[in-house]
Amino acid sequence: MDFKDTIKAIGERIARLKDSIQTEEATKTALILPFLNALGYDVFDPHEVSPEFISDIGTKKGEKVDYAIMRDGHPIMLIECKHHNQSLTLHDNQLLRYFHVTKARFGILTNGVIYRFYTDLIEPNKMDQKPFLEINLTEMKDAQVEELKKFHKSYFDVESILTNASELKYMGQLKPLILQEMNDPSDALVRYIAKQVYPGLLHAKMFDYFKALIKKGFQQIISDQITDRLKSALTKEEMLETPAAATANASNEPVVEAKKDPTIVTTAEELEGFYIVRAILREGFDGERIVHRDAQSYFAILLDDNNRKPICRLYMNGQKKSIAFLDEARKEVKYEIKSLNDIYNYQEQLKKSLEMMLAESKKKE
Repeated sequence: MDFKDTIKAIGERIARLKDSIQTEEATKTALILPFLNALGYDVFDPHEVSPEFISDIGTKKGEKVDYAIMRDGHPIMLIECKHHNQSLTLHDNQLLRYFHVTKARFGILTNGVIYRFYTDLIEPNKMDQKPFLEINLTEMKDAQVEELKKFHKSYFDVESILTNASELKYMGQLKPLILQEMNDPSDALVRYIAKQVYPGLLHAKMFDYFKALIKKGFQQIISDQITDRLKSALTKEEMLETPAAATANASNEPVVEAKKDPTIVTTAEELEGFYIVRAILREGFDGERIVHRDAQSYFAILLDDNNRKPICRLYMNGQKKSIAFLDEARKEVKYEIKSLNDIYNYQEQLKKSLEMMLAESKKKE
């Protein structure tokens, strides 16, 4: 299992266990230690992961930070833990006090679900009040996985992380502001943009007109970019289409609709569902053989990128969400799901469906 799948499995574990965890100690044992282990550190070796790390600070003696990741006898990361239901705050926190008296360049504040990574970008040897990276392990994005990988024992390099930390920090703060402007343009932005194209007096009526126009403009720009990418993907798909796929489309068996409509948009929720299915089926199986194709009415997850081998279909675009399988007569059977987490309730059906598709492949061979 590669790092990406390992971290996604940790996220799935958190979603499954967190509601039954009652204490901070249980949070450490059930959620945080498995995460540190996934980063390549031996949680049972105090030379690598030192629990209850002590570093006397002036007149304060015996204060402890929950964990210190060690290298060559010195801490490189300090970790402060909270119960998973607790809010994460640095107020009167040991991380702030320990940071400037140890050789650690990174502080991590976590409740086992959310991890906030800190360093000293603003003032040397004084930990910033705001994190340069924040990750929710139950809502991981691919780009965040790559950033997290830099903290793995095998890849950990202080200078490499610090080089990118500033951009991560400010981009993390800029993106919500940009999104806010796109959804509800501020007065200052409306006036600035309107002045570039409208020479007249920007009275109240014209101000409201331009505000609505700018918001619509943002939406159209995003729509155009998505359409362009889909057209590019469709062109590549048509070039790679095989005679076998054409034969499949001519048969009476259920097939995945070709992605010929540029209005088809693959959502983040559909992709997350795909990753959950692939994570469930990866044990003892090459996950790269499991792929997805989107269609107008459903999102298909296939074996070997073959539309005659559907493992399942996800219906995520309507008010009711569902997961569907083909029975032995190749008729579709749907099951309603309330959220993506419900996919885990169908692990046996997924494995049975995969086995059925593999068995059919062997027969044809």
